[in-house]
Amino acid sequence: MTQAPARRPPARRRHDREIVALAVPAFGALVAEPLFVMADSAIVGHLGTAQLAGLGVASALLTTAVSVFVFLAYATTAAVARRVGAGDLQAAIRQGMDGIWLALLLGALVIAAVLPTAPALVDLFGASHTAAPYATTYLRVSALGIPAMLVVLAATGVLRGLQNTRTPLYVAVAGFVANAALNAGLVYGAGLGIAGSAWGTVIAQCGMAAVYLTVVVRGARRHGASLRPDTAGIRASAQAGVPLLVRTLSLRAILMIATAVAARLGDADIAAHQIILSLWSVLAFALDAIAIAGQAIIGRYLGADDAAGAREACRRMVEWGLAVGVVLGLLVIVARPAFLPLFTGDPTVKDTALPALLVVALSQPVCGVVFVLDGVLMGAGDGPYLAWAMLVTLAVFTPAALMVPALGGGLTALWGAMTLMMTVRMATLWLRARSGRWLVTGATR
Repeated sequence: MTQAPARRPPARRRHDREIVALAVPAFGALVAEPLFVMADSAIVGHLGTAQLAGLGVASALLTTAVSVFVFLAYATTAAVARRVGAGDLQAAIRQGMDGIWLALLLGALVIAAVLPTAPALVDLFGASHTAAPYATTYLRVSALGIPAMLVVLAATGVLRGLQNTRTPLYVAVAGFVANAALNAGLVYGAGLGIAGSAWGTVIAQCGMAAVYLTVVVRGARRHGASLRPDTAGIRASAQAGVPLLVRTLSLRAILMIATAVAARLGDADIAAHQIILSLWSVLAFALDAIAIAGQAIIGRYLGADDAAGAREACRRMVEWGLAVGVVLGLLVIVARPAFLPLFTGDPTVKDTALPALLVVALSQPVCGVVFVLDGVLMGAGDGPYLAWAMLVTLAVFTPAALMVPALGGGLTALWGAMTLMMTVRMATLWLRARSGRWLVTGATR
C-alpha cells in the first residue's frame, strides 16, 4: 500500500504565503528604482557624450548620498512592525511619522551641504572639464529632490512595517513612468537640456513623496495618530539609525575598495568587474526582497511577544534564501555565454569575466543566507550587532583584496575575496541568529 505524502505543517505554509506576499512586490519596487537612472541615461545620452558623462558623475554622487540614508527605510520598518505586532496601530504610525520628520530634516541638511559644494564634489569624482559643467548643473537641480527621496525611503519603511509592500510597488512603477515622460518633455520639448532631466526627476520624486505622505496621513487620521514632529521620537529614530549607517558605510567601503583594486589590475579587468558588479547588484535585488519580508515579519512577531514564531519564521526564510541562491547561481552558470555579449564584444574582457562569473554563481547560496539573516536581524532591531559585524567583515576583506594585485592575482581572485567577505558576513550573522540574543520581544526593543 502506497503511503500518502506527508503534508507540510500549516505554520510552514503560512510563512511561505507571507514571504511571497511581501517579497514579490518588494522585488518589483526594488527593480523599478534603478530604472530612473536608466531612463535619464537613455534620454540625456542623445544630447551628447559630455552631457552623458556629466550625468554619470552626478548620478553617482546622488546615489551615494541617498544610499547612505537607507537606514530610514530599514529602521522604520522594524520599529513600525513591532508596534503592529503589539496591536497598537496608532503608535506604529506615530513611529513612522518620526522617521518621516527625520528624513525631512536630513534632506534639508544635505541640500545645504550639496548646493555650495557641487563644483568641488564633481571635481573630486574626476569629471573632465567638458563634463563638469553638466554634472554640476544636474547635481544642483537634483539635490532639491533629496528631501523627497528620503521621505520616500522613510515612508516605504512605514508601509513595509504595516506589512504592505504592494503600495510601494505601485508608486515606484508610476514614478518611473512619470519620470520618463517628464524627462523627455523637459529635455527636448522644453529645450532645457540636462537641467530638464534633473527637474523631471525632482518632480517625479516629489510626486512619489506626496503619494506616500497622503497614504500615511490618512492612516494617521484613521487611527488618531499625531502628525506633529516629536523631538524625542525623532531623536530615537536617529539613534536607531546610527548603527545601520555604520553598516551601510562599511559595505560601501568594501565595494569601493573592490573597484579600486580592479582598476589597478588593468583596463580589461575593471571593465569586466563593472559588468559583474552590475549583475551582482541585480541578483541582490531578488535576495533583498526576501530580506525586506524578513524585516517586516520578524518585527511583527517580536512585537507580539512571539519569540518562538520569530525563530520559526527565521528558519523558514533562511531556507528560502538558500533555495533562491541556488537557483540564481545555476541561472548565472547557464547564462554566462549569452550574458557577456550584451555588454562587450572585447574577447579579452569576456575571457577575464568568465571565470569570475563562475565564482559569483557559486557564492549565491551564501549570499542568499546573508541577505535573509541581515533582514531578520534588522527586523529585530539588532542594529549595533550588524554594525560591529560589518566592521569585522571590512577588516577581513580589506587586506585580502589588497593582496590580490600584490600576489599577481586577477579578477577571479578579487571576486574570491568578495566571496570571502560574504562568507565572513554569513558566519557572523549565523552565530548571532543561533545565539537567540536578537529575540527581544515587546513593542519597543
